[in-house]
Amino acid sequence: MSAIERKITAADILPDAEYTRRRDDLRKTIIAAKKNRRVEVGPFATFYFESYETMWLQVMEMLRIEKGGAEQAEGEMETYNPLIPQGRELIATLMLEIEDAVMRDKTLLTLGGIEETIFMDVGKERIKGTPTEYEDRTTPDGKTSSVHWLRFVFTPEQIAAFRRESVVLGVAHKNYGHMAVLPDAVRAELAKDFA
Repeated sequence: MSAIERKITAADILPDAEYTRRRDDLRKTIIAAKKNRRVEVGPFATFYFESYETMWLQVMEMLRIEKGGAEQAEGEMETYNPLIPQGRELIATLMLEIEDAVMRDKTLLTLGGIEETIFMDVGKERIKGTPTEYEDRTTPDGKTSSVHWLRFVFTPEQIAAFRRESVVLGVAHKNYGHMAVLPDAVRAELAKDFA
């Protein structure tokens, strides 16, 4: 199946007993790949770039925990399939990771709309991250969520540039302006998401 058509289907769902038996090995393999799909930008923004494998593991873990069977599997696939890159895009989960609950609440109140300020500079071009189709992640009082899902859509020329040039991931929020260069290993891993 090509990356453009990549979706989790009912045929991809392992029976609970088989998943339980293989779980440790599957998790080790996917967690190892995730190391090159993670980018820290500034003191507490971490981007986790999703793939078919990361979303498949998420679905399997939810089924393992909640034991909801085929009906739950349909709901999980409906939730997580939109987070699988489809050949001309990268999709990231942005986590604003602040351990102290009081500090987290205070900080999130200053970061309303952060999801609208994410970008990637690929060569001389800027690709704006756009929030996925999930509900608004910033409340009317200006408090943002600690979790956001972002989509970066590339042209064929930008994909070619991504494979050969330096890439910068950044946040341009007035209260959180930070950037990070993608390490070569991360760039190589993410380039696999392009068809």
